[in-house]
Amino acid sequence: MRRVQSNKLLMSKWTAVTPVNKEKHFLVTRLNLLLIELEAVYTQHKINLPLQDLADASQWRQGWH
Repeated sequence: MRRVQSNKLLMSKWTAVTPVNKEKHFLVTRLNLLLIELEAVYTQHKINLPLQDLADASQWRQGWH
């Protein structure tokens, strides 16, 4: 697990390791205390997930790859 800095998280870019429905690239669009909102670049679909999930390298990679 890697460390994610919440102060630099807003509008950061993330890549899903296992894309679903062509949703691979995401932007962080909203921050809450424990949850973040990710928006898929291709479909504009929004998902909410716990902040610590981004630290899991088997699910997410920082940047667009």
